[in-house]
Amino acid sequence: MSWATLFRLRQYTKASLWILPLLGLVVGALLADASVWLDRRLDGSVRMPPGWQYSATTASGVLSSIVGSMVALLGFVVTIGVLVVQQATGTLSPRYMRLWYRDRLQKAVLATFTGTFAFAFSLLRRIETDFVPDLGVTLAGAAVAVSLLLLLIYLNRFIHNLRPVAIAALVTREGRRLIDRGATLAEAEGGARRVGERIAQPAGGPVTVIRTEQGGAIQGVHVARLRAAAERHDCVLVLTHRVGDSVPPGATLIEVYGTTPPHARKLTGLVALGDERTIEQDPAFALRILVDVAIRALSPAVNDPTTAVQVLNHIEALLHSVGRMELSHQYVLRDRRGLPRLVVPGRSWEDYLQLAVVEIREYGSTSVQICRRLRALLEGLVGVVSEPHRAPVRTQLRLLDEAVARAFPDPARRATALAPDSQGIGGGRSDARA
Repeated sequence: MSWATLFRLRQYTKASLWILPLLGLVVGALLADASVWLDRRLDGSVRMPPGWQYSATTASGVLSSIVGSMVALLGFVVTIGVLVVQQATGTLSPRYMRLWYRDRLQKAVLATFTGTFAFAFSLLRRIETDFVPDLGVTLAGAAVAVSLLLLLIYLNRFIHNLRPVAIAALVTREGRRLIDRGATLAEAEGGARRVGERIAQPAGGPVTVIRTEQGGAIQGVHVARLRAAAERHDCVLVLTHRVGDSVPPGATLIEVYGTTPPHARKLTGLVALGDERTIEQDPAFALRILVDVAIRALSPAVNDPTTAVQVLNHIEALLHSVGRMELSHQYVLRDRRGLPRLVVPGRSWEDYLQLAVVEIREYGSTSVQICRRLRALLEGLVGVVSEPHRAPVRTQLRLLDEAVARAFPDPARRATALAPDSQGIGGGRSDARA
């Protein structure tokens, strides 16, 4: 099984809502068998407390109620999930669902419900006229209490976390986690690299062009193995697309420069393709989700510029982290002898900046809040990013000035829209460089 297949299986497992609940069913049934075995071993040798002793009729009624209640609670959680999907796709961003499906608490709640159901149902089948699993019935009641507690925690989380600002905070944490650990392709394996370096390619072009068979979005690349394969076969591999790009069937995926290219199937097995982008190796995907939430808030149907301003706070946090990094359109990874082995396309600072502000500026140019908040964001970036990164920021400031001039022909309103304000409106004329 190739690395790309394993990568896709991990993605499927993380997003699956049935694997952990199925495991809960199995564990619940096994625990019920263990409880019955322990009850039989203790029968007659250890006397249970009076509160833990049940008649066959009482035990059957309790366990039947638990089985029915767990089925009802499962239906309730599924209903909440459907509502979340509707709200996320309608008013937030469908891309956010990639993260929502992975929520561990939701899976823990579902697994606890299914496990409690299987535990109670298995015990119900073991009740006899001369034997009642007293310990198991008591444990089933405790499992119901735990299930209800998890349900309350689940409701509390999603009532609060379905707000656009809470979603923006979650996405920002994921994006900053990738940036902080250096999980971009440029730093994925810590290999030797030179920013902006261009390797000398033979005049005749690549000796081999490796193409995709089915196409899809590039979800991940195993940089270390690709570099090792190039070193082993004494060649140079050039990836032609970045993580996050969508490639059609038959498109060029890898160019091989050298005399003994590796087997094509082994190389394509190190590039994972899927139906849509993932966030594992793609910090830009976090920015994409944030921008989606902001521009939906700016749509005429929603008309909520304050939410867009709050999302811009989180976009600014990501841009400050990215702006301190050394970025390039191309990264060259070398082997231990210093020879170039792998060329990986990357995103420049300008790519990240345009992704973060262009659409919000276009959709929010008629909003005083958005214009003022964008100016505060951009002026703040000028003061913290490295010198090579300041020119694109100044370009975005100039484009913002032009958008404001078109949207606000009145001088007084234009002057108001041109003032930087970290709150959009209400924060006063802020000094973004302070």
